[in-house]
Formats: sequence, C-alpha cells, structure tokens
Amino acid sequence: MKKTIIQTSLVALGIFFTAALLTGCGDKSSGPEAASSGAVDPMKDKGIGPVTSVTLGALDAAIAEKGKGIFVAKCTACHNTPDIDAKKIGPSLKGVTKRRTPEWIMNQVLNPSEMTQKDPIAKELLGTYIAQMANQNLTQDDARSVLEYFRTNDK
Repeated sequence: MKKTIIQTSLVALGIFFTAALLTGCGDKSSGPEAASSGAVDPMKDKGIGPVTSVTLGALDAAIAEKGKGIFVAKCTACHNTPDIDAKKIGPSLKGVTKRRTPEWIMNQVLNPSEMTQKDPIAKELLGTYIAQMANQNLTQDDARSVLEYFRTNDK
C-alpha cells in the first residue's frame, strides 16, 4: 500500500514538473519569454539536445492529432492547451512556435534537465517558474508530433 502511494506521488510530481519550462508565455516583448538578457535570439537558439535540424512543411493533421493526444496525456497537468493564453503551473504555450525554433521546442521536451543547465533561455525560464520540467521519455517522433500540434494552434 505504501509503495503504491509513493509511486503515485512520484508520478504526480513528475507530471507536475513535466512541462513547467517547455516554453515561454504571454507577451514576447518582456520577461524570460523574450530572452530579456538580449544575448540570445530566441528565434535562432536551437537548444541543447539531440535535435539539430527540423524541416517544417505543410501542417500534417494526423501527426498533429497524435501530438494532441501526447500533450493531453503528459502535459495538461502543468500547461493549458496551446489555444488558451494563460499560465497554469507551467507557462502558456499559445504562440510558442512564433517565439521558439522547432529545434528548441523539441530539445526542451526531450532534454529538459540539460536545457535548464546550459541553454540561456531555458535557464531564465527555470528562474521564473522555479520548477524543473520532468523528462517524460518521449521519442523524437513524439516530440515532433507535439510540435506539429503546437503549429496547428499557432497558424
């Protein structure tokens, strides 16, 4: 019984931290969402992780639908859906694909710990939200699907 409670608590804690730092929120002209230090252009920063290049084509509804399912299952404990411009535990994701490169978004999803240690934008977000996003062990295909879901909301 105690083991189940501990496991459930750990899962809930993981979900809590899962998406806390995925991206910035709100007005991109100020705060961590804008990389206020000015040293890093958020639309050139590709982040730290396995994704070095993403080629975007036309929106793919099937991939976006898969991404929506992943997002609902793993991210909504901390984030509102990307069509809602409001913080939850983590930042708003509305307009995220207009504020971050596809590579940065995917690397944040896939590699949140190293991102918040080494990427200046992710570090600044960690300072604002004070919660380390948990690694949900998504595959690159999963992260690409979530990115496609974000794109459908930001078009």
